[in-house]
Amino acid sequence: MMLSPHATHIDLPALIRLQADARALKLPAARPVRSQQAGLQRSPQRGRGMAFAEVRQYQPGDDIRSIDWRVTARRQAPHTKLYEEERERPVLLLCDLGPTLFFASTGAYKQVRCAQMAGILSWLALWSGDQVGGIVFNGRELTVQRPARRKKSVLQLLDTLAKQQRLPDNPQAPDVRATALTANLDTALGEARRVAHTGSRIFVISDFLNLTADTPRLLGALARHNAVSALRIADPLELELPDSGRFAVAGEEGPVWFDAGNPAFQQAWHDKVAHHEADLADCFRTGGVRPATVMTGDEPAIVLQSLLGPRGRIG
Repeated sequence: MMLSPHATHIDLPALIRLQADARALKLPAARPVRSQQAGLQRSPQRGRGMAFAEVRQYQPGDDIRSIDWRVTARRQAPHTKLYEEERERPVLLLCDLGPTLFFASTGAYKQVRCAQMAGILSWLALWSGDQVGGIVFNGRELTVQRPARRKKSVLQLLDTLAKQQRLPDNPQAPDVRATALTANLDTALGEARRVAHTGSRIFVISDFLNLTADTPRLLGALARHNAVSALRIADPLELELPDSGRFAVAGEEGPVWFDAGNPAFQQAWHDKVAHHEADLADCFRTGGVRPATVMTGDEPAIVLQSLLGPRGRIG
């Protein structure tokens, strides 16, 4: 199946126009939104919460649940933690535009869906008064943008997303294999731990096809002090082969043909998919992150509406 050019790459003007989709997500729904898919938030009514401010000596009337027992033991006098309402919350988007995302059998390429999801989330976060930042990586380069509460920052992030996508006329850049290990998912997770402030809202948008033994540990370290969600971009052909037919996929040395009707090939494919799905589920469980899957045939705004709720709450 051939995809139209606009489904293989998305430019900056198109990412800016996603403001309309983000604006629609913030409108009250006419009726409750129901979905079989697990949401990314614990409750649609969840507020921003409270941020730690300071510790002072306990005073009559203080909530005993806020007593800081370590400080109390050290100073031999009751001390309590004081909190203040969070005014803004950093939102960090990890956007994978690596070689495996230059693919789709339906809808739009995975790299396009990644950029669209990141674009909508960026606008939602900005309009919620949050700081927005991102880490964009494509195998050859990795760009870090620290969270800031400015429209200019969102535009810079969207511009990076547009520029770092792979182009249809040059799908295999010559330096991809040589430098892939310097700008992959694990590297981005390590950078996120350095950049993210405690209590950040972090979205990891990737196809998660290149898991390593370190990925669960890196995710877990990030999730220990932040709310981390994994948005997995997947294509139907990656999960299940057709019953029959000959197909060609892009390879490092050119097109690779396979026969979906070959029983041995079907079994090998099924075993590989099952093994990866088990590894991925274990990775998310061990890392303590909340996963959701976005298919290449899905419309990002519709998916996010079911995940975030009718008012588009991120925090």
